[in-house]
Amino acid sequence: MKNNRRTFIKNSSLAVAGIGMATSCNAATITALSETKQVAPNEQLKVGLIGCKGMGFSNLSRHLKVAGVECVALCDIDQSVLAERAVQVEEIQGKKPALYGDYRKMLADKTIDYVIVGTPDHWHCLNMIDALKAGKHVYVEKPIALCMEECNLMVAAAKKYGKIVQVGQWQRSGPHYEEAIKIVRSGDLGNIRLVKVWAYQGWMKPVPVLPDATPPEGVDYEMWLGPAPKRPFNPNRFHFNFRWFWDYAGGLMTDWGVHEIDIALYAMNVKAPISVMASGGKYAYPDDASETPDSLQTVFQYNGFNMLWEHATGIDNGNYGRTEGIAFIGNNGTLVVNRQGWELIPETHNVDGVRKYRMEALPEYRKRGNDDYVLRHAQNFITAIRKNDPSLLKCGIETGSVAAINAQMGNIAYKLGRKVFWDADKGMFKNDKEANAMMKATYHNGWELPQV
Repeated sequence: MKNNRRTFIKNSSLAVAGIGMATSCNAATITALSETKQVAPNEQLKVGLIGCKGMGFSNLSRHLKVAGVECVALCDIDQSVLAERAVQVEEIQGKKPALYGDYRKMLADKTIDYVIVGTPDHWHCLNMIDALKAGKHVYVEKPIALCMEECNLMVAAAKKYGKIVQVGQWQRSGPHYEEAIKIVRSGDLGNIRLVKVWAYQGWMKPVPVLPDATPPEGVDYEMWLGPAPKRPFNPNRFHFNFRWFWDYAGGLMTDWGVHEIDIALYAMNVKAPISVMASGGKYAYPDDASETPDSLQTVFQYNGFNMLWEHATGIDNGNYGRTEGIAFIGNNGTLVVNRQGWELIPETHNVDGVRKYRMEALPEYRKRGNDDYVLRHAQNFITAIRKNDPSLLKCGIETGSVAAINAQMGNIAYKLGRKVFWDADKGMFKNDKEANAMMKATYHNGWELPQV
C-alpha cells in the first residue's frame, strides 16, 4: 500500500498544484522580506532586550534585520552575557547599546519604543506588564507565563495599556502552516476525531546531578530568582536548564507544547477543553537532576474530538517518523504538518472489490531553506507597531494565552495524577479546589504580582 500511495501521489494531477503552492510560498517569503526596505524617519524604532542569553538574543538578531530598527539597550543579570551581546550588537548595527542589570532602570529610557522579553518563564509577567506601564510595546517569548493567573493578567494589561504585544509562537508566521490549516478547515479530511501533537527530542541528554555552588562572578543571582522561591544557586537551575524545574517553567509541555498546541487549536477553531488527563514521569532519565517529566502523554477532550500531546526526551522517532508535529486525523485522510512541511495521507475503502482513496492525495510540501519564520514574525510585529494595528498580529497576547493555559492544564492534570474538568464560562476548574489553587501565582523575595 505504501508504494501504491507514493505512485498515486507522483501521478496525481494535483502534483502540479503542489508545485504551485511551493512557488507561491517562496514568492510570499520574498514579498515579506522585501518589506525590510528603508523606512521613513518617523517609522524608526528603538528596541531594548531583557534577557540576552538564548531566545532573547535570537529574537533580537532577527529584529535587527528589519530596516529602521535599532537596539539601544540590553539588560541581563549575567555581566559576561551582557558584555558578549553588547559586542555582537555593535558589530551588527555599528552602535553600542546601553547596558543594564535591572530591567526597571532600562524601562525608564523614554526613547525605547518596544522591548523583547527573553527571560525565563517566571519573569515574563512582571517584565511584560512593567514594560506596558512604561509605555512600551512588547515582544514576549513563549510560553507567556508560568501560571494561568499570570496569563490572564497579561491579557488584561495589554487591553488596558493599548500597546502592541506579540508572542514568540512563530509557527503562526509559517506559510506552509497556513496552507495546512486551510486544508484542515476545508472539510476535505472529513470528520476529524483526533489531533496528535508531539515533540520527541533526541538531543536532550540527562541533566547531571550537581552540588549547589557559589553564583559565577558577575551574576546577580538574587535578581535572577526574582519572584521564584529562594534557593541556593545550582548550575542546573540556571541558563537553559531552568526549563526542567517547576519553580521557573513547565518542562516540554509548555516549552515545545505551546508551539504545537497553538496550531492544533487554531486549525480546529477551539480554545478550551472539556477535560484533561495526563500520565508520564521520568522514565528516560529517572535519576537525573530535572524535575519535569521526560515522558508524558496528555489527553485533552474538546467538543467533537480529542487532542493527544506526547513528548519524550532522548529519542527522535516520533509519530509518522517526525521528531515533532501535528496530525489531524479525519475519516477521509490525515494531514501531518511540522516545521519541515506537510503531507496528506488519504484513507482508502473498498468499492466493488477495488481499494480506492477517499480523497485525492497531495504531494508533501517542504519549506524552502530561505524561510525564516522568526524573521517573518518579527516583521509582522514591527509592521503592526508602525500601523498601530494589533489586528495585524499573527500571535497576539490572547492567542499566546490560549496555548499557554491549555499546556498548563496538562501540567496540572499530571501533577494531580487525575482527570480535571474545565468550566470555560467561569475560567476555572469545576468543583476542584486543588486544581484551582494551582492556577494561582505565588511570588517570593519581596516581589508582588502586578496589579492591572
